[in-house]
Amino acid sequence: MKKVLVPLAPGFEEIETITVVDILRRAGARVTLAGTCDGPIEGSRGVKVYPDCLLDSVSGEDFELIVLPGGQPGTTNLQKSEKTLALLRKMQENHKKIAAICAAPLVLQTAGLLKGRTATSHPSVQDKLGEVAYRDDRVVVDGDMITSRGPGTAMEFAFKLVEILFDQQRVETVNNGVMARI
Repeated sequence: MKKVLVPLAPGFEEIETITVVDILRRAGARVTLAGTCDGPIEGSRGVKVYPDCLLDSVSGEDFELIVLPGGQPGTTNLQKSEKTLALLRKMQENHKKIAAICAAPLVLQTAGLLKGRTATSHPSVQDKLGEVAYRDDRVVVDGDMITSRGPGTAMEFAFKLVEILFDQQRVETVNNGVMARI
């Protein structure tokens, strides 16, 4: 079974989080929402989500993919999370997949993972990404790193993650139920 980690910090972007978790679970991935703090975590629009566990209790070796949702102050909170930054670096060292959407590529930048990479993000943070080959595409894949632009691209992003983790057939099977335009 494919295992995916989604770190969840206060102020996360709800559409980017729930859409990705839902589509990945429909595809058969075991997705773990790991909170940076205890109890329900409130998103940027006031939706409260109960994480499956605390981020401090997980190890990067257990997962094939880590997905960072954007949102503010969620992105800033992930940037301040030493555990998140350490997990990202460990995932890269082990050649595992890393994905970030909206403002969350800033977390990749903070972890030192974007230099020399091709990526996208929400346009509002583009100038803060440093030495990256920036693209305006809705979803950008650069090796084991996948980035996307924002809430409006969350479904495409989620299906690209399904394709990368599984295959195009799994994308088609899942989409038969949700009928997205992908």
